[in-house]
Amino acid sequence: MSESGQQALARRPSRSAAMTTFSTEVFDNEVVPSSLATIAPILRVATETENERPRVAYLCRFYAFEKAHRLDPSSSGRGVRQFKTGLLQRLERDNASSLASRVKKTDAREIESFYQQYYEHYVRALDQGEQADRAQLGKAYQTAGVLFEVLCAVNKTEKVEEVAPEIIAAARDVQEKTEIYAPYNILPLDSAGASQSIMQLEEVKAAVAALWNTRGLSWPNAFEQHRQKAGDLDLLDWLRAMFGFQRDNVRNQRENLILLLANAHIRLHPKPEPLNKACTNSSLDERAVDAVMDKLFKNYKTWCKFLGRKHSLRLPQGQLEIQQRKLLYMGLYLLIWGEAANVRFMPECLCYIFHNMAYELHGLLAGNVSIVTGENIKPSYGGDDEAFLRKVITPLYRVIEKEAEKSQNGKAPHSAWCNYDDLNEYFWSSDCFSLGWPMRDDGEFFKSTRDVVQGRKASRRKPGSTGKSYFVESRTFWHIFRSFDRLWTFYILALQGMIIVAWKKVKLEDILQAEVLLELSTIFITAAILRLLQSTLDFVLNFPGYHRWRFTAVLRNILKIIVSLAWAIILPVFYVHSSKLAPEKLKDLLSFLGEVNGISPLYIMAVAIYLLPNLLSAALFIFPMLRRWIENSDWHIIRFLLWWSQPRRYIGRGMHESQFSLIKYTLFWLLLLSSKVAFSYFIQIKPLVKPTQDIMRIHRIDYDWHEFFPKAKNNYGAVVSLWAPIILVYFMDTQIWYAIFSTLYGGFLGAFDRLGEIRTLGMLRSRFQSLPGAFNTYLVPSDKSQKKRFSLSKRFAEITASRRSEAAKFAQLWNEVICSFREEDLLSDRKGPSTKEMDLLLVPYSLDPTLKIIQWPPFLLASKIPIALDMAAQFRSKDSDLWRRICADEYMKCAVIECYESLKHVLNALVVGETEKRIMGIMFKEVESSISKNTLLLNFRMGPLPTLCGKFVELVGILKDGDPLKKDRVVLLLQDMLEVVTRDMMVNEIRELVEVGHSSKDSGRQLFAGTDAKPAILFPPVVTAQWEEQIRRLYLLLTVKESALDVPTNLEARRRIAFFTNSLFMDMPRAPRVRKMLSFSVMTPYYSEETVYSKADLEMDNEDGISIIYYLQKIFPDEWNNFMERLNCKRDSEIWVNEENILQLRHWVSLRGQTLCRTVRGMMYYRRALKLQAFLDMADESEILKGYKAVTIPSEEDKKSQRSLYAQLEAVADMKFTYVATCQNYGNQKRSGDRRATDILNLMVNNPSLRVAYIDEVEEREVGKAHKVYYSVLVKAVDNLDQEIYRIKLPGSAKIGEGKPENQNHAIIFTRGEALQTIDMNQDNYLEEALKMRNLLEEFNEDHGVRPPTILGVREHIFTGSVSSLAWFMSNQETSFVTLGQRVLARPLKIRFHYGHPDVFDRIFHITRGGISKASRGINLSEDIFAGFNSTLRRGNVTHHEYIQVGKGRDVGLNQISLFEAKVACGNGEQTLSRDVYRLGHRFDFFRMLSFYFTTVGFYVSSM
Repeated sequence: MSESGQQALARRPSRSAAMTTFSTEVFDNEVVPSSLATIAPILRVATETENERPRVAYLCRFYAFEKAHRLDPSSSGRGVRQFKTGLLQRLERDNASSLASRVKKTDAREIESFYQQYYEHYVRALDQGEQADRAQLGKAYQTAGVLFEVLCAVNKTEKVEEVAPEIIAAARDVQEKTEIYAPYNILPLDSAGASQSIMQLEEVKAAVAALWNTRGLSWPNAFEQHRQKAGDLDLLDWLRAMFGFQRDNVRNQRENLILLLANAHIRLHPKPEPLNKACTNSSLDERAVDAVMDKLFKNYKTWCKFLGRKHSLRLPQGQLEIQQRKLLYMGLYLLIWGEAANVRFMPECLCYIFHNMAYELHGLLAGNVSIVTGENIKPSYGGDDEAFLRKVITPLYRVIEKEAEKSQNGKAPHSAWCNYDDLNEYFWSSDCFSLGWPMRDDGEFFKSTRDVVQGRKASRRKPGSTGKSYFVESRTFWHIFRSFDRLWTFYILALQGMIIVAWKKVKLEDILQAEVLLELSTIFITAAILRLLQSTLDFVLNFPGYHRWRFTAVLRNILKIIVSLAWAIILPVFYVHSSKLAPEKLKDLLSFLGEVNGISPLYIMAVAIYLLPNLLSAALFIFPMLRRWIENSDWHIIRFLLWWSQPRRYIGRGMHESQFSLIKYTLFWLLLLSSKVAFSYFIQIKPLVKPTQDIMRIHRIDYDWHEFFPKAKNNYGAVVSLWAPIILVYFMDTQIWYAIFSTLYGGFLGAFDRLGEIRTLGMLRSRFQSLPGAFNTYLVPSDKSQKKRFSLSKRFAEITASRRSEAAKFAQLWNEVICSFREEDLLSDRKGPSTKEMDLLLVPYSLDPTLKIIQWPPFLLASKIPIALDMAAQFRSKDSDLWRRICADEYMKCAVIECYESLKHVLNALVVGETEKRIMGIMFKEVESSISKNTLLLNFRMGPLPTLCGKFVELVGILKDGDPLKKDRVVLLLQDMLEVVTRDMMVNEIRELVEVGHSSKDSGRQLFAGTDAKPAILFPPVVTAQWEEQIRRLYLLLTVKESALDVPTNLEARRRIAFFTNSLFMDMPRAPRVRKMLSFSVMTPYYSEETVYSKADLEMDNEDGISIIYYLQKIFPDEWNNFMERLNCKRDSEIWVNEENILQLRHWVSLRGQTLCRTVRGMMYYRRALKLQAFLDMADESEILKGYKAVTIPSEEDKKSQRSLYAQLEAVADMKFTYVATCQNYGNQKRSGDRRATDILNLMVNNPSLRVAYIDEVEEREVGKAHKVYYSVLVKAVDNLDQEIYRIKLPGSAKIGEGKPENQNHAIIFTRGEALQTIDMNQDNYLEEALKMRNLLEEFNEDHGVRPPTILGVREHIFTGSVSSLAWFMSNQETSFVTLGQRVLARPLKIRFHYGHPDVFDRIFHITRGGISKASRGINLSEDIFAGFNSTLRRGNVTHHEYIQVGKGRDVGLNQISLFEAKVACGNGEQTLSRDVYRLGHRFDFFRMLSFYFTTVGFYVSSM
């Protein structure tokens, strides 16, 4: 590796993202073929020891070569031959040089001496108990283990029989410690980690102790020996021993379960009983266990109830054993889920597996005896290593894989193969229990893999097909009618009714006449025909799937067709009999039917009977609570009645909203449809009737194209051409009406939500006084309960100066936001004659206790003092009038008071002579006395005030610079100031002041001059951070004369400040303390996009001759100048000279593109915000007044101490936040030497809490044949290299459907917490928005209707709008959708789904219901929206919140935009065919169905 690369990696991570740097080389030891992965650690050690002992490095590489040759002697693996050749060439090259540098006589002595030296001087030195750096120590023990392995190999080669006893002892110690210091993710759960700060949290200790309760469990022999020796096995280890789960899966889910329980425990209210500190076992509260268990098993219990089975969650009688049993059930489910791989997309399949395994678990614990063998029941699949993966998951995976192969990469029709939903829906029927347990190989579910199973036998059967389930995705436009038949029926019937009324020229008041009603009743005939069409489509389009259906379901469809056909015949026949226009012959034929007033009573009765089900539906529509109860009921009579109206499916039941929500969206659609129907009738249909009648009266027509109109006697062609466009507009113009109504309502809703109250800096200034109060109301936790009430304006109590702690908290938060702006180069920190934007925006961290006012940021007070001085100097009226004019501007009043108090503070700190102090005391007393008596203008001349101010400004300037050589000038300035006050300003001489002056003359010493023995002034004064801050601020207040209206000048900084301050005046839940907030994870899927731009990328010109760096300089000129200022570069050319500057430049450019680097920087703001908020929660008042800066730059002692505030903040942040980047190709990129691998590693190095999950493809040999084995791997950075934490074997390739959801699925097992935010690779985040994450997560506990939220929608800011005019258009289009559009979808329409990112999921809800996206090839092309469909169908609730936003990049070129639009449109076309759209279209009530149609499929249908 290059020297610069080593330096870059060795640099310690910086808190400031702007200081992150990157190496440019890839580590040579990572370029190892997958089949030789085990030698990578040896090569790492060789690289580490290269500089110190080259011969040891050579021996390590030589041993690695030998091991590689043993692993693959024939070099048959991919890339093995090239690797071995390259390694051999290096060994030949290094042999002579390393031999020359050998310290000892033999290689054996060389490696022994180095091993001993490494152990004694490095490993032992690091191992300092609680003060040890655990990560480095763990790595050191692993390195020592590798060195001992090489030592043994060298001794064997050189036939050294005896090894020094101290080396043997060291090796034993290393072996023991290597097991203890195992790599960990968040919780160091081994014995060495007990002293870590996070393990000292009471809630974590309670959860860990609960899992260690293995009392009463019988262990297999292999585990019993280990348990007696180490004593560190817990409940999940027992489950592993019984059921054969993978070791790393157990480690992963152990941490997951502990964190879930700990977070639930700490949030309990009322608080749990105080934990007994004298006792070693802390108790986990039963309520915390129940809370997690209820959420985890809600779907499982619902599934059991649906299938009419008793669930397997059986609890013992003894109170002490109940918690243990609950933890075993939860652990079992999480272990099944953690190892299920692609089967996780089939939640009810997991329920089936858990149901049987939990039943076995109960049998094991109850000591049940097998009827067949007479022995205690044992798990069906045994507890062998990887037994669960091999015997349960792999067969299920093979079915999924086999069906996916039939899709021919998405080219085969959907009806030809089974997708994830088809396979999962097999478990929606009690027939699934015919599979048995252990699962039968000849079961119907395994038909498609039967050839594999039968392969061992002589006879080979042709594989069958598992078969489609309850729905077949046939590719036809009829799905638009089939899924939304009620919509089209309404449209057609309304059109028919309007044409009849217009044709008959019926006045609206005459509609209720019998003749008119008879004519209008023909709409029921049309409805019956449309119902027949719908029934036929249901039967025909589902035909390929009927062999999986029950007989009753098929019978229902056939009966539907028969009944629909009967109505389609009966109603026309009865109507014809009643109609006056009917032919006489037909009337005679139907004469057996009687008449009442010319209308057949049977026709009336038929219509009434036909309408009866619709009237019943209308009644149920009015009472959604009743309908929810009916759909969820298991009563047989209700199930029989529902059998006819809708098929019984596991999902889609009881989705109806509350009565209030129903009223809101019903009113919305009634108004919209009224407008649409009125417009259609009066503007479209009615004006066409007369022209149509006139055309129809023309009879003698000769058509040139008589083939189209054979023997036509009327002008049909003209009528069709006249009406066709009107009919088309009639069917699509609802989309236009929806756009109008949603815009109006959305704008109205936004105004009531107080969006846009602060849009400019002027508005910000006018509301800034309320800002500290808003901060403390929403961002600072309080024990007071918040009462929600509606108000048009938002008022907050102003923070008074007496509430110093609250004001200091506001200062910490505000200043940290401003500092983040500077780190992002949005603000200037220029040193020179011009004012720094940073200083103008900062609020003092530590408030002066003498001040009785709030110290506002200087940008609000800029130019106030010069104006006040001019006003006072020229004022000739009363004191009270002058003070009233000053107080008219609140900020001017604060500036005047602050400057006066600061003047006193500075002089009191500077002047130490007794006489001088008395003189100053007399003058200040006189001034304050005159102010209190309103005689200031009488006793003092204001004209010389600017002169006095000028002297004071010069004094403050000298104090700011702190130059000790200017002491004489300070004395002269103080004398000048005294003279101006006493001679020029004071009207009357003060006798006391004269007396003091005379006494100084008698002593023969000038005032302020002093002597060496007794100095009159203390210069330079004692400098503290508070003093520097106060002097700098005072200098700004006195000198900034120009208005600061344009501070900050950067438009992005203005936008962010405006939105952030505006959001604090909106309704949001109050923030809990960080310890009590919901924990959450962020996950970012990444494939091979740009991570960080290389130097070559920056300089490369495009086809127009423009480079990236030149382009960014032009569109971000101010940010470029701020960046240059940060690097202290005057010219652009200076950047390219310094390697450090080039790395900074790469970073600067990458943070303005759509790169992974930008996304990681943004998401890590969550951690930074949590640490800041935890500091404000945990620090006492003195620490808060000292400021957060003191904690962010900890001493080495604080870093090592696990009890320091710094360590506690790190622990709390780890408990609450996890970030996983799912870089699925990271392993392959490392092996191929791809630069992106190094960039990803550097991101981990600079963000220690970042985790990277990837899919590792390893070539393994079995019985002489090479085959690929796949692993889910999680890594983190330790000592500038990646360290593997978990490696979980997969049943096969993770990607067999759509790539992105399967990438998310493989990594979701590594996420933690109760919430999960999905973030795309083109997104960004901001520190000020991250501060509101606690508030957003509280929405899960707020009242949002009959169901708690399962997805929290978040608005996005499109940051690519400035790139081009097309990008600006795309940005505006997207912004309107993610704000106004989604606002209306959530309120009042209640049909918002998941439209991509950055929504926040209820993690437990979704991992137990199929995940956060769907992955079937083709049909789930727009994978994200299906998460919203799935959540809604499973009785979830999707909300939308606009007080928080996340950045989002969009396509900026015409080709990119067109490709994106094409993808969305194609995805929507696939949605039209999907079962989710069909079920939502049928299970929503009529008005929600309208909302659903016009905001998804309907938009594209209307656009056609």
